[in-house]
Amino acid sequence: MAQKPMTKTQLVAALADELGSDKKAAAAALDAVSSVVSKEVANGGAVTLPGIGKVYCRERPERMVRNPATGEQIKKDADKVVKVTIAKALKDSVNG
Repeated sequence: MAQKPMTKTQLVAALADELGSDKKAAAAALDAVSSVVSKEVANGGAVTLPGIGKVYCRERPERMVRNPATGEQIKKDADKVVKVTIAKALKDSVNG
């Protein structure tokens, strides 16, 4: 059975322990990182988190999709989607 994902509180506690800092400073650091990543990706940029992966925004073209309930074809407008490419180091640590 799969484990539950780590919550923000648990992540902040683990960061504080790893840094030898208090939870308040770890929470501020985590919030700052997430804010920087959000702003950069929203502006069309990309952010590489060393050892974790690359977060970027990709544009999807206009396309035809099917409503599964009715089978009707609908035109879906172009949109943007956030993608994450996982770093090889993280893949290797999970598999090895």
